[in-house]
Amino acid sequence: MKPISSSRPVLLVLSLVALVSLPFWAPDEYKIHLATLIAAYWVLIGGLNLAVGYTGLLSIGHVGLFAIGAYAFAILAGTHDVHPYVALAAAGGIGGLCGLLLGLPSLRLPGFYFAMATMAFGMIVGELSLAFDGLTGGGAGISVPAFPAPFDKPATVFWLVLSLAAIVTVMTWNVARLMFGRSLVALRDSEVAAAAVGIPFYRTKLAVYSFSGVTAGVGGAVFASLQTYITPETFVFDLGMFFFICIIIGGRGSILGPLLGTIALTALPEVAAPLAKLGQFFYGIVLLLVVLLVPEGIGSVFHLFRKQPAKTKHVVKPELELLSTALRKGAAR
Repeated sequence: MKPISSSRPVLLVLSLVALVSLPFWAPDEYKIHLATLIAAYWVLIGGLNLAVGYTGLLSIGHVGLFAIGAYAFAILAGTHDVHPYVALAAAGGIGGLCGLLLGLPSLRLPGFYFAMATMAFGMIVGELSLAFDGLTGGGAGISVPAFPAPFDKPATVFWLVLSLAAIVTVMTWNVARLMFGRSLVALRDSEVAAAAVGIPFYRTKLAVYSFSGVTAGVGGAVFASLQTYITPETFVFDLGMFFFICIIIGGRGSILGPLLGTIALTALPEVAAPLAKLGQFFYGIVLLLVVLLVPEGIGSVFHLFRKQPAKTKHVVKPELELLSTALRKGAAR
Protein backbone atom coordinates (compact mmCIF):
# COMPACT_ATOMS: atom_id res chain seq x y z
CA MET A 1 0.00 0.00 0.00
CA LYS A 2 1.36 3.40 -0.99
CA PRO A 3 1.72 5.99 1.75
CA ILE A 4 -0.82 8.77 1.74
CA SER A 5 1.88 11.40 1.30
CA SER A 6 2.73 9.95 -2.14
CA SER A 7 -0.87 10.38 -3.31
CA ARG A 8 -1.07 14.06 -2.36
CA PRO A 9 0.01 15.35 -5.82
CA VAL A 10 -2.66 13.16 -7.42
CA LEU A 11 -5.33 14.49 -5.06
CA LEU A 12 -4.20 18.04 -5.74
CA VAL A 13 -4.43 17.58 -9.50
CA LEU A 14 -7.87 15.97 -9.24
CA SER A 15 -9.09 18.81 -7.02
CA LEU A 16 -7.83 21.43 -9.48
CA VAL A 17 -9.49 19.63 -12.39
CA ALA A 18 -12.77 19.44 -10.47
CA LEU A 19 -12.63 23.15 -9.63
CA VAL A 20 -11.79 24.32 -13.14
CA SER A 21 -14.47 22.12 -14.68
CA LEU A 22 -17.14 23.07 -12.11
CA PRO A 23 -19.21 25.18 -14.57
CA PHE A 24 -19.63 22.07 -16.75
CA TRP A 25 -21.00 19.77 -14.04
CA ALA A 26 -22.69 22.24 -11.66
CA PRO A 27 -26.46 21.62 -11.57
CA ASP A 28 -27.43 25.28 -12.06
CA GLU A 29 -26.03 28.81 -12.32
CA TYR A 30 -26.76 29.52 -8.65
CA LYS A 31 -24.24 26.86 -7.61
CA ILE A 32 -21.68 28.48 -9.90
CA HIS A 33 -22.45 31.85 -8.30
CA LEU A 34 -22.02 30.32 -4.84
CA ALA A 35 -18.65 28.85 -5.82
CA THR A 36 -17.61 32.24 -7.20
CA LEU A 37 -18.66 33.90 -3.94
CA ILE A 38 -16.54 31.43 -1.96
CA ALA A 39 -13.55 32.23 -4.19
CA ALA A 40 -14.12 35.97 -3.71
CA TYR A 41 -14.21 35.55 0.06
CA TRP A 42 -11.07 33.45 -0.08
CA VAL A 43 -9.21 36.24 -1.90
CA LEU A 44 -9.62 38.31 1.27
CA ILE A 45 -9.35 35.46 3.79
CA GLY A 46 -6.22 34.08 2.12
CA GLY A 47 -4.39 37.35 2.77
CA LEU A 48 -6.00 37.87 6.17
CA ASN A 49 -4.85 34.39 7.17
CA LEU A 50 -1.24 35.57 7.04
CA ALA A 51 -2.10 38.35 9.50
CA VAL A 52 -4.40 36.38 11.83
CA GLY A 53 -3.33 32.75 11.46
CA TYR A 54 0.42 33.16 11.06
CA THR A 55 1.23 36.51 12.69
CA GLY A 56 -1.43 36.47 15.40
CA LEU A 57 -2.97 39.88 14.61
CA LEU A 58 -6.55 40.00 15.87
CA SER A 59 -8.05 41.93 12.97
CA ILE A 60 -11.82 41.70 13.33
CA GLY A 61 -12.64 44.80 11.28
CA HIS A 62 -11.29 43.73 7.90
CA VAL A 63 -14.75 44.29 6.49
CA GLY A 64 -13.80 47.99 6.38
CA LEU A 65 -10.98 47.30 3.90
CA PHE A 66 -13.33 44.95 2.04
CA ALA A 67 -15.88 47.77 1.72
CA ILE A 68 -13.23 50.25 0.57
CA GLY A 69 -12.21 47.91 -2.25
CA ALA A 70 -15.84 47.40 -3.25
CA TYR A 71 -16.69 51.12 -3.30
CA ALA A 72 -13.42 51.99 -5.05
CA PHE A 73 -14.24 49.56 -7.84
CA ALA A 74 -17.86 50.74 -8.09
CA ILE A 75 -16.91 54.42 -8.21
CA LEU A 76 -14.01 54.05 -10.63
CA ALA A 77 -15.58 51.53 -13.01
CA GLY A 78 -19.18 52.72 -12.70
CA THR A 79 -19.15 56.45 -12.07
CA HIS A 80 -15.91 57.43 -13.82
CA ASP A 81 -15.92 54.79 -16.58
CA VAL A 82 -12.49 53.45 -15.73
CA HIS A 83 -11.81 50.07 -17.33
CA PRO A 84 -12.90 47.37 -14.87
CA TYR A 85 -9.51 45.62 -14.89
CA VAL A 86 -7.75 48.90 -14.11
CA ALA A 87 -10.35 49.60 -11.43
CA LEU A 88 -9.73 46.12 -9.98
CA ALA A 89 -6.00 46.79 -9.68
CA ALA A 90 -6.70 50.24 -8.24
CA ALA A 91 -9.06 48.75 -5.64
CA GLY A 92 -6.26 46.44 -4.51
CA GLY A 93 -3.82 49.34 -4.33
CA ILE A 94 -6.25 51.51 -2.36
CA GLY A 95 -6.97 48.64 0.01
CA GLY A 96 -3.24 48.12 0.57
CA LEU A 97 -2.71 51.84 1.18
CA CYS A 98 -5.56 51.96 3.69
CA GLY A 99 -4.18 48.86 5.39
CA LEU A 100 -0.79 50.58 5.65
CA LEU A 101 -2.29 53.78 7.06
CA LEU A 102 -4.39 51.80 9.55
CA GLY A 103 -1.46 49.65 10.59
CA LEU A 104 1.01 52.48 11.16
CA PRO A 105 -0.55 53.60 14.47
CA SER A 106 -2.64 50.57 15.46
CA LEU A 107 0.03 47.86 15.14
CA ARG A 108 1.87 49.45 18.06
CA LEU A 109 -1.06 48.54 20.30
CA PRO A 110 -1.32 45.24 22.23
CA GLY A 111 -3.51 42.49 20.77
CA PHE A 112 -6.86 43.34 22.38
CA TYR A 113 -6.54 47.06 21.70
CA PHE A 114 -5.48 46.38 18.12
CA ALA A 115 -8.65 44.31 17.67
CA MET A 116 -10.73 47.21 19.02
CA ALA A 117 -8.96 49.62 16.64
CA THR A 118 -9.77 47.46 13.61
CA MET A 119 -13.37 47.12 14.77
CA ALA A 120 -13.63 50.89 15.10
CA PHE A 121 -12.15 51.30 11.62
CA GLY A 122 -14.80 49.03 10.14
CA MET A 123 -17.55 51.06 11.81
CA ILE A 124 -16.03 54.33 10.63
CA VAL A 125 -15.96 53.11 7.03
CA GLY A 126 -19.63 52.19 7.30
CA GLU A 127 -20.54 55.64 8.63
CA LEU A 128 -18.47 57.39 5.96
CA SER A 129 -20.20 55.41 3.22
CA LEU A 130 -23.48 56.79 4.56
CA ALA A 131 -22.21 60.36 4.95
CA PHE A 132 -20.63 60.78 1.50
CA ASP A 133 -23.84 60.08 -0.38
CA GLY A 134 -22.70 62.08 -3.39
CA LEU A 135 -19.85 59.64 -3.88
CA THR A 136 -21.15 56.34 -2.52
CA GLY A 137 -24.89 56.80 -2.95
CA GLY A 138 -25.42 56.89 0.80
CA GLY A 139 -28.09 54.61 2.15
CA ALA A 140 -29.55 54.12 -1.34
CA GLY A 141 -26.34 52.47 -2.50
CA ILE A 142 -24.56 52.42 -5.82
CA SER A 143 -24.68 50.09 -8.82
CA VAL A 144 -21.58 48.12 -9.77
CA PRO A 145 -20.70 47.27 -13.38
CA ALA A 146 -19.86 43.74 -14.44
CA PHE A 147 -16.60 42.69 -16.02
CA PRO A 148 -16.50 42.94 -19.82
CA ALA A 149 -16.22 40.01 -22.21
CA PRO A 150 -15.01 37.33 -22.01
CA PHE A 151 -15.71 37.49 -18.26
CA ASP A 152 -19.35 38.49 -18.60
CA LYS A 153 -20.95 35.08 -17.97
CA PRO A 154 -21.29 33.07 -14.74
CA ALA A 155 -18.81 30.42 -15.87
CA THR A 156 -16.13 32.84 -17.07
CA VAL A 157 -16.55 35.08 -14.02
CA PHE A 158 -15.99 32.01 -11.87
CA TRP A 159 -12.74 31.27 -13.73
CA LEU A 160 -11.60 34.87 -13.27
CA VAL A 161 -12.24 34.92 -9.52
CA LEU A 162 -10.84 31.40 -9.15
CA SER A 163 -7.64 32.58 -10.84
CA LEU A 164 -7.36 35.47 -8.38
CA ALA A 165 -7.97 33.09 -5.47
CA ALA A 166 -5.30 30.70 -6.82
CA ILE A 167 -2.78 33.54 -7.10
CA VAL A 168 -3.43 34.58 -3.49
CA THR A 169 -3.15 30.95 -2.34
CA VAL A 170 0.18 30.42 -4.09
CA MET A 171 1.55 33.69 -2.74
CA THR A 172 0.55 32.94 0.84
CA TRP A 173 1.83 29.36 0.55
CA ASN A 174 5.21 30.60 -0.68
CA VAL A 175 5.41 33.13 2.14
CA ALA A 176 4.39 30.56 4.75
CA ARG A 177 6.94 27.93 3.74
CA LEU A 178 9.93 30.29 3.55
CA MET A 179 11.97 31.78 6.38
CA PHE A 180 9.71 34.85 6.38
CA GLY A 181 6.77 32.61 7.25
CA ARG A 182 8.71 31.14 10.16
CA SER A 183 9.39 34.64 11.41
CA LEU A 184 5.64 35.31 11.34
CA VAL A 185 4.97 32.25 13.48
CA ALA A 186 7.76 33.33 15.84
CA LEU A 187 6.10 36.74 16.19
CA ARG A 188 2.77 35.09 16.89
CA ASP A 189 4.20 32.85 19.59
CA SER A 190 6.48 35.37 21.32
CA GLU A 191 7.37 38.88 20.23
CA VAL A 192 10.14 39.07 22.84
CA ALA A 193 11.82 35.92 21.54
CA ALA A 194 11.39 37.06 17.93
CA ALA A 195 12.94 40.44 18.69
CA ALA A 196 15.81 38.71 20.52
CA VAL A 197 16.81 36.87 17.32
CA GLY A 198 16.65 40.04 15.23
CA ILE A 199 13.19 39.87 13.64
CA PRO A 200 11.90 43.44 12.99
CA PHE A 201 8.46 42.72 14.40
CA TYR A 202 6.85 46.11 13.66
CA ARG A 203 7.93 46.27 10.02
CA THR A 204 7.05 42.61 9.52
CA LYS A 205 3.56 43.12 10.92
CA LEU A 206 3.10 46.23 8.81
CA ALA A 207 4.12 44.43 5.62
CA VAL A 208 1.76 41.53 6.32
CA TYR A 209 -1.15 43.79 7.22
CA SER A 210 -0.62 45.93 4.12
CA PHE A 211 -0.65 42.79 1.97
CA SER A 212 -3.90 41.70 3.62
CA GLY A 213 -5.27 45.13 2.71
CA VAL A 214 -4.41 44.50 -0.96
CA THR A 215 -6.23 41.16 -0.97
CA ALA A 216 -9.17 42.72 0.87
CA GLY A 217 -9.40 45.45 -1.78
CA VAL A 218 -9.31 42.94 -4.65
CA GLY A 219 -11.77 40.66 -2.88
CA GLY A 220 -14.12 43.58 -2.24
CA ALA A 221 -13.98 44.59 -5.91
CA VAL A 222 -14.92 41.16 -7.28
CA PHE A 223 -17.55 40.77 -4.54
CA ALA A 224 -19.14 44.09 -5.53
CA SER A 225 -19.21 43.05 -9.18
CA LEU A 226 -20.95 39.81 -8.19
CA GLN A 227 -23.54 41.72 -6.15
CA THR A 228 -24.13 44.28 -8.95
CA TYR A 229 -25.44 46.70 -6.30
CA ILE A 230 -23.97 47.57 -2.90
CA THR A 231 -25.18 49.58 0.09
CA PRO A 232 -23.63 50.26 3.52
CA GLU A 233 -25.77 47.42 4.91
CA THR A 234 -23.86 45.03 2.67
CA PHE A 235 -20.72 45.47 4.79
CA VAL A 236 -21.99 44.94 8.31
CA PHE A 237 -19.76 44.03 11.24
CA ASP A 238 -21.05 40.45 11.13
CA LEU A 239 -19.32 39.99 7.78
CA GLY A 240 -16.01 40.96 9.35
CA MET A 241 -16.58 38.42 12.12
CA PHE A 242 -17.37 35.83 9.45
CA PHE A 243 -13.92 36.36 7.90
CA PHE A 244 -12.27 36.06 11.31
CA ILE A 245 -14.22 32.94 12.30
CA CYS A 246 -13.33 31.16 9.05
CA ILE A 247 -9.67 31.39 10.05
CA ILE A 248 -10.20 30.46 13.69
CA ILE A 249 -12.21 27.32 12.98
CA GLY A 250 -9.83 26.38 10.17
CA GLY A 251 -6.79 26.54 12.41
CA ARG A 252 -3.90 28.93 12.84
CA GLY A 253 -0.72 28.36 10.90
CA SER A 254 -2.51 26.51 8.11
CA ILE A 255 -3.80 27.31 4.63
CA LEU A 256 -5.98 24.27 4.03
CA GLY A 257 -7.89 24.71 7.31
CA PRO A 258 -9.11 28.30 6.72
CA LEU A 259 -9.93 27.38 3.11
CA LEU A 260 -12.15 24.54 4.32
CA GLY A 261 -13.65 26.86 6.92
CA THR A 262 -14.50 29.40 4.22
CA ILE A 263 -16.14 26.76 2.04
CA ALA A 264 -18.14 25.26 4.90
CA LEU A 265 -19.37 28.51 6.47
CA THR A 266 -20.32 29.99 3.09
CA ALA A 267 -21.90 26.94 1.49
CA LEU A 268 -23.75 25.23 4.35
CA PRO A 269 -26.20 28.06 5.17
CA GLU A 270 -26.93 28.42 1.45
CA VAL A 271 -27.37 24.71 0.81
CA ALA A 272 -29.46 24.15 3.95
CA ALA A 273 -32.08 26.90 3.67
CA PRO A 274 -33.17 26.84 7.36
CA LEU A 275 -29.60 27.59 8.41
CA ALA A 276 -29.56 30.75 6.27
CA LYS A 277 -32.18 32.30 8.57
CA LEU A 278 -30.10 31.44 11.62
CA GLY A 279 -26.74 32.47 10.21
CA GLN A 280 -25.24 34.02 13.35
CA PHE A 281 -26.56 31.24 15.56
CA PHE A 282 -25.08 28.68 13.18
CA TYR A 283 -21.68 30.40 13.12
CA GLY A 284 -21.68 30.60 16.91
CA ILE A 285 -22.48 26.91 17.32
CA VAL A 286 -19.80 25.88 14.82
CA LEU A 287 -17.20 28.09 16.50
CA LEU A 288 -18.11 26.72 19.95
CA LEU A 289 -17.90 23.10 18.78
CA VAL A 290 -14.56 23.64 17.09
CA VAL A 291 -13.07 25.42 20.10
CA LEU A 292 -14.26 22.66 22.45
CA LEU A 293 -13.60 19.60 20.28
CA VAL A 294 -10.82 20.63 17.88
CA PRO A 295 -9.06 23.64 19.45
CA GLU A 296 -6.33 23.58 16.80
CA GLY A 297 -8.89 23.94 13.99
CA ILE A 298 -10.46 21.59 11.49
CA GLY A 299 -7.29 21.66 9.41
CA SER A 300 -5.53 19.68 12.13
CA VAL A 301 -7.96 16.78 11.60
CA PHE A 302 -6.40 16.05 8.22
CA HIS A 303 -2.98 15.65 9.79
CA LEU A 304 -4.33 12.70 11.75
CA PHE A 305 -4.94 10.78 8.53
CA ARG A 306 -1.48 11.31 7.17
CA LYS A 307 0.62 8.21 7.46
CA GLN A 308 4.35 8.46 7.39
CA PRO A 309 6.15 6.02 5.09
CA ALA A 310 6.98 2.83 6.89
CA LYS A 311 10.57 2.82 8.00
CA THR A 312 12.68 -0.30 7.60
CA LYS A 313 13.66 -1.70 10.94
CA HIS A 314 17.33 -2.55 11.23
CA VAL A 315 17.82 -5.49 13.54
CA VAL A 316 21.20 -5.52 15.20
CA LYS A 317 22.53 -9.09 15.33
CA PRO A 318 25.44 -9.75 17.65
CA GLU A 319 28.55 -11.32 16.10
CA LEU A 320 28.69 -14.37 18.37
CA GLU A 321 31.75 -15.90 16.75
CA LEU A 322 33.82 -12.74 17.14
CA LEU A 323 32.59 -12.38 20.70
CA SER A 324 33.55 -15.94 21.61
CA THR A 325 36.97 -15.55 19.98
CA ALA A 326 37.61 -12.36 21.94
CA LEU A 327 36.57 -14.08 25.17
CA ARG A 328 38.91 -17.03 24.52
CA LYS A 329 41.83 -14.71 23.80
CA GLY A 330 41.08 -12.79 26.96
CA ALA A 331 40.95 -15.99 29.00
CA ALA A 332 44.21 -17.21 27.47
CA ARG A 333 45.99 -14.06 28.58
